[in-house]
Formats: sequence, structure tokens, C-alpha cells
Amino acid sequence: MSAAVEIRARRGRRNPALIVGLALLGLLGGIAVFAPYLAPFDPESYDIQQIMGAPSWTHPFGSDVLGRDVMSRIFHGLRVSLLVSLSAVAASLLVAVPLGLLAGYFGSWVDSAISRFLDMILVLPAMLLAITFIAILGPGSAVAALAIAVIYLPILARVMRTSTLVVTRNDYVLGARARGASHLRVIVGHVAPNALGPVIVQASVLSAFAMQLEAGLSFLGLGTQPPTPSLGGMLSDGRDVLTVAPWVEIFPGLAIMAAVLAFTFIGAGLREAFDPAGVSE
Repeated sequence: MSAAVEIRARRGRRNPALIVGLALLGLLGGIAVFAPYLAPFDPESYDIQQIMGAPSWTHPFGSDVLGRDVMSRIFHGLRVSLLVSLSAVAASLLVAVPLGLLAGYFGSWVDSAISRFLDMILVLPAMLLAITFIAILGPGSAVAALAIAVIYLPILARVMRTSTLVVTRNDYVLGARARGASHLRVIVGHVAPNALGPVIVQASVLSAFAMQLEAGLSFLGLGTQPPTPSLGGMLSDGRDVLTVAPWVEIFPGLAIMAAVLAFTFIGAGLREAFDPAGVSE
């Protein structure tokens, strides 16, 4: 197993997509973390002299309909969008991985019970499920993250279940069982470490979709609420002035696109690194 991990790590280090994705995500994450220090202006400060001002040296991304600096709002909006999307996928993983492990390892009625529960979530359209959560709990970034986590729970759990079914057929798992190892020891020591690869890949891909879904909810006014800046909210603010002040719409859209590309490149790179066909190279 150590040799396989070493091979995957070596393949990851020389994978251009993974390197580009991590570098881009690191740049965006750095901007998000240090937004209060990097933003040239307060994202909520108004300047009537700069209403829909074009990009300039003072305001590189221009200003919006209220005279607020677009660059500063993007920097702070990235914090919210990345936090919501990453926390949603992480929360979904925390529940999906144990459910998938239990369903794939024990099978029988355990698999049936978990699978039926996941099917009930999976049949509901993603946006409808998110809107239902928000209608019950109210709008906000925390509720949006919870809704996205529930949406992706059956997807990640199914991937984990399938990966677990494959791993449990390997000789080292059968050998551990034959030596009298407990179920917990087999799952934690042998099954989980070798079944996590496809789930990690899927989670990185879903992070890109989570970014878009969070932006969509904020665009509709159901996600992050004003005055907190969000990329989706900025797109909503700029749609009415697209023809006269396109920068209000273009730059937040480019920020979302950059984040989605970063997650997509990471997913593509991880998929190649975890490809079992190349472990034996």
C-alpha cells in the first residue's frame, strides 16, 4: 500500500492540471483569507462621486451602482463563497463516508436501509431541495451551506459505497478477516484508507458545482444576505446595469469562473493520480 501511495504522490507532483488547480485555488484562498488587508476599500463604503465609475487606477475593477469598490467586494465575496462551498462539501463528506462504508462493508439490510434513505434525497431536484431548506430555516450563508451539504450527501455516499464494495473483495481484507480482526479494525485499517480515493476526487469536482450553486442561491436572494458581499449577490446587482456598467457583472463572474476552474483542474489531476490503472507503473 505504501508503494501505491508513493506512486500516486509522484504522479500528482508531475500532473499539470493538479499543479495549476492547486496554485489557482491557493491564490484565491489567499485573497479570501487576507481580504481585509488586501482590499483597497471597505466593501460597504459608499461614494456618490464613483457611482458606476469605470475601472481606473484608484478602482481597478470599477465601482457599482452605489459607488462601492468592486475589487474590494470581490475579495470579501470570495471569502463567503469559498467558505460556503468548502464547508458544505466537508460536512457532506463527514456523513457520506461513514454511511458509504457501512453500506458497502456490511451489505444486506444495512445496505438496503442506507440506500433507501439516500434515494429519498436523490430523487429531489437540487435547487428545489435547497429552496425548501431555505423556506423552512430562512435565507443565509449557513443555511445555504447546509442545503448544499444535504444535496451532495447521496452522491458522495454512493461513490463511497461502490469504492468500499471493490476494496472489500481484495485479498488483504479477506486475510484480515481470516486472522480474526474486528470489523472496526478492518474498516479503519484496511477498507477506509483504500476506498477514499474516488470520494476525494468526487468531492473536489462537487466543490466546483457547490460554488456555482451558492452563487445561484445568492443571485436569487436566498443565500448570503446583504450587506455581506457575495459573488452571486454582485451578479444580481449588476444585471440591471450590464449595458452601461458591464464591469459590475464581468469581474464577479470571472472570479466565480476562476474558482470553478481551480476545483475542476484539481479534480482532473486527482482522478489521474488515483487511477488504479497507473498504480502499477
